[in-house]
Amino acid sequence: MHEIAHWLQSMEIATALRESGLAYPIIMSSHLAGMGVFGGLILITDLRLLGVVLRGTPITDVVTQLRVWKRLGLVIVAGCGIMLAWCKAETYYTNPYFWGKITLLTLVGVHALVFRRSVYNNTEELDCSAEIPAQAKWAAGLSMLLWVGLVSCGRLIAYWE
Repeated sequence: MHEIAHWLQSMEIATALRESGLAYPIIMSSHLAGMGVFGGLILITDLRLLGVVLRGTPITDVVTQLRVWKRLGLVIVAGCGIMLAWCKAETYYTNPYFWGKITLLTLVGVHALVFRRSVYNNTEELDCSAEIPAQAKWAAGLSMLLWVGLVSCGRLIAYWE
């Protein structure tokens, strides 16, 4: 596995991106901006599911109106994140915070699959309920916990030596 990381990082384009005084900072900044968009919209959705914000707006409206923007943020975050990991694959291979981030990212995917049918694709039923169901609140709380952990691990990657 280490040989693959070394090979990826040694590729000419990875070296060029990593050593660029312009490209690497633009990719990093785009990754952070994408996280702001993506993470902020996920936070709004989660807080709405918890009944903390936008109480007068149906959950369906919040989820549907933010969906396209969340997907755009995801594409930016994932695309830039892949390039960043590719540029420093050998360094990240031994970084426990990188692996923590990847683990939490995997758990975010599992979370989305587990709650997709019952919460995220079932918002009209949630809107008809007198009170937001516990399962939706559980999904929102777990989502926030996973994302805070993921972003924290991502930030700590730079500080591990």
